[in-house]
Amino acid sequence: MPHLFSPLKIKDIEFKNRIAVSPMCEYSSEDGFASNWHLVHLGSRAVGGASLVITEAIAVSPEGRISYGDLGIYKDEHIAKLKEINDFIHQHGAIAGTQLAHAGRKASHELPWNGNAQIPSNQPNGWKAVGPSPVPFADTEEAPQELDKAGIEKVKADFKAATIRAIAAGFKVIEIHAAHGYLLHEFYSPLSNKRTDEYGGSFDNRIRLLLEVVEAVQEIWPVGNPLFVRISASDWTEGGWTIEDSIALAKILKDMGVDLIDCSSGGNVMAKIPLKPGYQVQFAEAVRTTGILTGAVGLITEPKQADDIIQTGQADMVFIARELLRDPHFPLRAAHQLGHHEVQWPVQYERAKW
Repeated sequence: MPHLFSPLKIKDIEFKNRIAVSPMCEYSSEDGFASNWHLVHLGSRAVGGASLVITEAIAVSPEGRISYGDLGIYKDEHIAKLKEINDFIHQHGAIAGTQLAHAGRKASHELPWNGNAQIPSNQPNGWKAVGPSPVPFADTEEAPQELDKAGIEKVKADFKAATIRAIAAGFKVIEIHAAHGYLLHEFYSPLSNKRTDEYGGSFDNRIRLLLEVVEAVQEIWPVGNPLFVRISASDWTEGGWTIEDSIALAKILKDMGVDLIDCSSGGNVMAKIPLKPGYQVQFAEAVRTTGILTGAVGLITEPKQADDIIQTGQADMVFIARELLRDPHFPLRAAHQLGHHEVQWPVQYERAKW
């Protein structure tokens, strides 16, 4: 059996292979509600053979959305459609996961196909973004409102309330989004956090909010269900967050009971990133030296490439995004190319099996 198709058990949940659908924003919601678009988009990846299907970043509050089209889990009415989607995913042999997120200073943006610019807070579909410090992501954008103590407490309460709703919706995995320049990344990166209180300055202070969010989620999340954290392992910028910082953080998160770190990078400032196939796998490999499970991301497009990552111990799962947009059935194709002909196809598709 190819290593890519070996099962992986984390706590009480067994993943049938090492292929996860990475969170991919669809910008196709109204007031945070999932729709039939999300049912088909996520459901087809379950039918296609992935072991873990993670929703796009799902906002824990209205102001935590990247755009007005983001998926949300900030009110109870969101639960019903999400549960319908998750029931379908589970019926087809995959595990349903969600990525709880707060966009921070990168909130209030136009949809990508409408230009992606930040919408001023005084314009329709716009609102005031918040962050650790009043430092905008770009010179052309509004400075975010610096979160005070009450605002920080609200963020933690919003993640906790979102966890309650995630359980009701039937999710079996939660990933806390602390990457790509969104709120939790903004706090731990010295490039965006200029605070002088207990949430700024030192490494321990800058990671404090992330750790408190993890604790808030753990108060509610079933102990038998996996808890992941996505980080940006490097800011790719001098004076920013480094892989050494990520390793130090990983040790703490492991001791706290986090099960897997999904290792991405960048997104907090404009940086020159040397893109090439598998360019971020190095981070998953480095973080894995702490003994925590890791997920690898970043231009993973070929079955053998993905299998080699698992076989060589660089990561424990591969999180695939764009290739699964191009081919929802990538896992089935990968099984064929890697000679794993015992993989189970949907009975409706058996007549088309290789």
